[in-house]
Amino acid sequence: MSEEVKNEVSVANSAANEEERQALKVAEASREKDWKHPSFLKELFLGNFRFDLIDPFPEVEERPEFMEFYNKFKSFMIEKVNSMEIDRTGEYPQEVIDGLAEMGAFGMKIPKKYGGLGFTQAEYDRVMKLLGSVDGNVTALLSAHQSIGVPSPLKTFGTEEQKELFLPRCAKGAISAFALTEAQVGSDPSSLKTTATLTPEGDAYIINGEKLWCTNGTLAELLVVMTCDPETKKISTFIVDTKTEGVKVERRCYFMGLKALANAVISFTNVRVPVVNRVGKEGEGLKIALVTLNTGRLALPATCSGTVKVCMEMVRKWSNERVQWGFPVGKHEAIAHKLSDMASTSLAMESVSQLSSRLSDKGGYDIRLEAAAAKEWNTCRGWEIVDDTMQIRGGRGYETAESLLARGEKPYGIEMIMRDSRINRIFEGSSEIMHLFIAREALDKHLQVAGALIDPKQSFGKKFTAFWGAARFYSLWYPGKWLGWGYWPKYNGYGKMARHLRFAERASRKLAREMFHGMMLFGPKMSRKQGFLFRAVDIGLELYAMSATISRVTQMKKKGSADYKKAETLAEMFCRNARRKIRKLFHDLWHNDDKFKTAVSKGVLEGDHKWFESEGVLSLERLDSLVETSEEKTREPQAV
Repeated sequence: MSEEVKNEVSVANSAANEEERQALKVAEASREKDWKHPSFLKELFLGNFRFDLIDPFPEVEERPEFMEFYNKFKSFMIEKVNSMEIDRTGEYPQEVIDGLAEMGAFGMKIPKKYGGLGFTQAEYDRVMKLLGSVDGNVTALLSAHQSIGVPSPLKTFGTEEQKELFLPRCAKGAISAFALTEAQVGSDPSSLKTTATLTPEGDAYIINGEKLWCTNGTLAELLVVMTCDPETKKISTFIVDTKTEGVKVERRCYFMGLKALANAVISFTNVRVPVVNRVGKEGEGLKIALVTLNTGRLALPATCSGTVKVCMEMVRKWSNERVQWGFPVGKHEAIAHKLSDMASTSLAMESVSQLSSRLSDKGGYDIRLEAAAAKEWNTCRGWEIVDDTMQIRGGRGYETAESLLARGEKPYGIEMIMRDSRINRIFEGSSEIMHLFIAREALDKHLQVAGALIDPKQSFGKKFTAFWGAARFYSLWYPGKWLGWGYWPKYNGYGKMARHLRFAERASRKLAREMFHGMMLFGPKMSRKQGFLFRAVDIGLELYAMSATISRVTQMKKKGSADYKKAETLAEMFCRNARRKIRKLFHDLWHNDDKFKTAVSKGVLEGDHKWFESEGVLSLERLDSLVETSEEKTREPQAV
């Protein structure tokens, strides 16, 4: 590499580092800094296994008014929602949208005071679980509207005037969408280019910019728009009516799955928005988005739980019906092992989803970690189960439901479920972003206590002061992570589950020690040691899933459930699998090829392996050239 190129790379890296520092500064300023309420996962990452925070498993009251809606909604799904037709046409039937509006489905999470149904998070998630077993497109329509659309941020941050103005419209069926992402902005809102400038009169803002991937965008009457002040760079949130002059749907986006998804590129050209439409204060936009997502993410774990349940039914039936070499395929060990893991993981997924949503309703509980964990763990495990379902069904899994039906076979649309499910690991925070978010919150206490010691920008005086504070804290905290008791007879009242709880407690303390060791070893470079951080987070997620499952099964026993023994068998299977994963993750924390992989990837990025990349294949340049020739065409609006 020449000196000139090296200099260019150095300048580019310096600019990138400064951009990263600014992004982290914005993120830190927007995150919730205080832990006013307890959190099971926060304590677990600190080595405090507070099983009492989730046991007994939170109960929910089965309210007659909710059950009336639920049964009506269930019948509507059976009678009116044809997933094969929606997937084939790529459109929501108007009668489906009208029917949902008529029964109040767009107002499930909106308080009755504003015309909604006033359901709890657990009730709403129960509907989402049902939807997850029926149709991904309708799930996205309702979830995007209520989980991250106008109703959610207004409930928490809106003024009474705003709630009275917008929530009744949303409850009646005025569809809303969330507009954050831009062409060059995904999970880094600090780089937003859409601006909101206060008018000289101070009575309105002028919004300019373009948003990408606005789910429900082509149908929406109302938008939640995230903007950036061009001078202060503060991020703010606005409610924008799509009928306002200057709001334009530029293009509908199409995807691998969710063929009816009403997703759009939306532009804003000198859009005048009254000051009263700003949600929260100036500069609170990112905080509003993060808090909204805390509960908004809970719909996805519930949806995934519904999807894997219908997958379980499909593979159970098929594994009994399909005979190979004289035996049903389910009797062959290769498939039997998959069935065992699928069933036990499905129980854990439902337990994680139910626990997280019920803790949200319980109040006095900080769920930011639990919501992120439920989203991340359930979407990943859900995708694995869908993939195994495809494998077990074989060619019939890969064949479309319509084709199966035309041949006289049962139209089990596994390939459609697979296409529709893959987005779950990306929606509302990708798996990688979820890991980083959880890691940051898990390390919060350590950064409060010893952050100044590993911050190269801090003065000697601050480091000196921080040293004595850290010494006092860790002189008590660290020995306790070695000396705590996590063996017999602890948890003996939990029967067969006791040994798994003892393991979880020991693993919690070990995890806390290892994270502390990592922070001391890597110092300010810790945020870049994502291989280490991701494994640590995965250990925490497995422990959370184990704990949620044990708490739920224990509650079933206390209530005298007829299915308790069966549930205990699945819980036992899940905990055994989880323990093996955890042991491997602990081993891999310090015995891995992370440095070598990073070095190899550097060579890939710098083009060292283009010799292999291009040998015997056609270059992507054949596609890149299409961009220039079709640039004008792509800017033309499509029919929406």
